[in-house]
Amino acid sequence: MNKKKPSLQRSLGTTLAVFLILVVFAYGVQVTNVNFETTRDEIRLTQLTRVLRALARPDIIEYDQEETNYEIPFYLPCPEDQEILIPDPSPEEAHLVSSTYCGSAGDFIQIEGFNLPPNSKGPVNFVTASGIKKPLGDFLTDGEGYFQLDAELPDRQPVEEAQHIRATIKTRVSGPKLTATAKSTWEKIIETVFMALLATAIGTVIAIPVSFLAARNLMEENKSPLTSMAFSIIGWPLGIYLGLQAAHWIRILISPITENILYTLGGLIFGPILAYLILRTTTSSSITDQETFLQKGFRILGYFLTAVIAVVVFIFIETLLRSIGNTITEPLGIFGFLGNFLYQMGEASTLIIPALTALGTGAVIGSTLGKIGQNINDKSAAKFVKTVNLFSATVAGAILFALIGAGIDWLYQIQNLSKTLYWPAGIGAVIGFMLAIIIAPKRALPTGLVIYSITRTILNGTRSVESLVMAIVFVIWVGIGPWAGSLALALHTLAALAKLYSEQVESILPGPLEAVQATGANQLQTIV
Repeated sequence: MNKKKPSLQRSLGTTLAVFLILVVFAYGVQVTNVNFETTRDEIRLTQLTRVLRALARPDIIEYDQEETNYEIPFYLPCPEDQEILIPDPSPEEAHLVSSTYCGSAGDFIQIEGFNLPPNSKGPVNFVTASGIKKPLGDFLTDGEGYFQLDAELPDRQPVEEAQHIRATIKTRVSGPKLTATAKSTWEKIIETVFMALLATAIGTVIAIPVSFLAARNLMEENKSPLTSMAFSIIGWPLGIYLGLQAAHWIRILISPITENILYTLGGLIFGPILAYLILRTTTSSSITDQETFLQKGFRILGYFLTAVIAVVVFIFIETLLRSIGNTITEPLGIFGFLGNFLYQMGEASTLIIPALTALGTGAVIGSTLGKIGQNINDKSAAKFVKTVNLFSATVAGAILFALIGAGIDWLYQIQNLSKTLYWPAGIGAVIGFMLAIIIAPKRALPTGLVIYSITRTILNGTRSVESLVMAIVFVIWVGIGPWAGSLALALHTLAALAKLYSEQVESILPGPLEAVQATGANQLQTIV
């Protein structure tokens, strides 16, 4: 079988591609300052060897040591009009002897040690008059406690008084124990592990509900008419504002009660009981289509009072957690972290309760207005729906764009209402009005896909930001420390896990998903 010879054009193309790749790498070598000549430098190799040896012998174990010094006087340089003091120790005692007791910088002298502890080792230093140590070498005694060392005198500022040559022996007086470096390293390892634990826990808890909003197969079936969308857009900001104000005023009203721990405990006990009695009274009769306006209002009032009591009870729990945690932290000693945990959970509730109240109120008012809009769309004539859409879409567009403008003003501090409120609100109103004109009155719009797209965009944007950048932002908020790192990792974990979970939801086969949805709908119908 004849093999087809490669054409000249193909060979030239391959050669050109290889050449371009080499050019790219050559430019990359220049940009990154690659220099293999420095790898053969003796000084750098010496430093590298020192570092590698230090890494091979980590500072983990240490011993309590007793330090014994043996020293002799030494003059540097030799004095002209001063008598040199030469020590005269007893032959039986441990002592040092030098070949000379004065000299000049750079001279070599011989140092000997007698009657030192056998088989011991240590450094020999030249100790200046100010106490600075200059290494002369290391010694190792033999079985009789003798050593000999040749050393070069250091270059020091001339002084008249005697300086010293000192040999030091360190003797272990205790068993092995962890060094301060090892303890600090272990603490940082524990800190890192729990940073990851907290970040994963926080990120996972939030990522699970967010992942459903980022799952296309769940959201693409959600469609609503323009009337319902506009009413819901109007209701959500209104509800969030009312929820924040309600949480604020409730906290102020019950502040005299929370100042007394007994009143707080009483409210914590009787609050749930009162809420149960209200719910039982207002929903004692089954809800039917023939429910009167008064009965429906009475039932809604019961729900409202129950929600208020729930907020009050959570504030009581928050107060109790802070009080108990602050009281038991110090008496618990090494277990004081348990008290600190309770206290911090109370502090966290101070942030969480208003947020949940705002979101809950927003969801209630938003969904209620959305249902009203849906009923108008389903039960009214097309012309009337068109008129309602013109008004509601205009208001909803104005509110939505005004909120976007307020966010931009908060970030960039433009402080010009015409640019951040009036113009955005006007543009939003025009867009909403145009949509109401263009879109058919009762047409179902893909609201689920809009929410899906917005959620996915936010998750992708969050994942694209490095955790280090997030940590810098959180350091400004909570201060330098592992807590800022935990929050940064939690945000990144939230974005990553939400995307991962949403993709897993999207991979579910349609059959089981429809079965679950049908079962849920049947159970809901049975309950209602």
